[in-house]
Amino acid sequence: MKTFAPLLFLAAATLATQVSAADPKPKPNLTTAPPPPKAAVKVDDLFPPTVLAKGKGFEINSRQLDEAFLNFRTAAASRGQPPPPEDKRLEVEKKLLDRLIVVQALSRKAIEADQTKGKAAAEKLLAEIRQQAGSADSFRRQVQAMGMTAEGFTTQFIERAIVEEVVNREVRDKITIPPARIRKFYDDNPKRFEQPETVRAAHILLTTRDLNSNQELPEDKQKAQRSMAEALLKRARSGEDFGKLAKEFSQDPGSKERGGEYVFARGQMALEFETAAFNLRPGQISDVVTTKFGHHIIKTLELTPAKKLEFEKVQNRIRDALQQEEADKQMPAFLDKVKKDAGVEILDAKYK
Repeated sequence: MKTFAPLLFLAAATLATQVSAADPKPKPNLTTAPPPPKAAVKVDDLFPPTVLAKGKGFEINSRQLDEAFLNFRTAAASRGQPPPPEDKRLEVEKKLLDRLIVVQALSRKAIEADQTKGKAAAEKLLAEIRQQAGSADSFRRQVQAMGMTAEGFTTQFIERAIVEEVVNREVRDKITIPPARIRKFYDDNPKRFEQPETVRAAHILLTTRDLNSNQELPEDKQKAQRSMAEALLKRARSGEDFGKLAKEFSQDPGSKERGGEYVFARGQMALEFETAAFNLRPGQISDVVTTKFGHHIIKTLELTPAKKLEFEKVQNRIRDALQQEEADKQMPAFLDKVKKDAGVEILDAKYK
């Protein structure tokens, strides 16, 4: 899925909190039915949000902006970034409000094809994210760390993907890059197309850390993990299917369903892991290798020497990059037109 930079900030659309009425428990009565429970009182009924901006078919209110700002702060904190200082809050809120407006305005321009393509792209990427998370609970915790619910994250992820398809259809896909320009970019930037030496290797991980808390396991459990790794090493070297062993026993959620496989260049993995993988011959299995993550059994499957990628293999990628570069230049004018066509009005003077 192509990335539309102005829409990267996700502004959560969580449900309004409800305050339940406190009903006294009725006494048992054999002749009359108990009174129906009182309806829950919504916070918005008590403190209605203020409409900050509106356009054709949509409004953005203060509750939505407050949620967007809270999620912005939470997401920044989850990345170890400090929150914006209070004197910068209005500046941040203006940008967040503009993004909320843009998403709503573009969503209303989506045709059926945009919705179909956007949903398909989002669901594919979401499946990869969930797989990398390892479990539904892990995915939920990671999303909560960004200040969102799993359901809210999924809904907004799909919404943004549909919006990106609108932008692609109306801007990016209309840009034509001449073949000569693509070739010139390839010839002028040789280092960009140098592919480093890579290894395709599979591994079985017996972790020495708690998968939920990321804290080190007690010493007795670490020893048990080491013993299990040595037992699996014997089975692998005796000829058992390495991929099946990885799927059954590996505790690396990012690779176990692929039979433990990764493809990587130097500098991308823990040094001990990398050294072992690059020094093995294809088909050879390592001794037990210990890293900060735990005990690994590594099988090198393929070594690919460094080389320059052929033009034919990268020309589509170059064209896409050049299209995106041109689209980025056109984006401010395009978004201004989108907001004008949507009849956007900013109702709160401080956000104008």
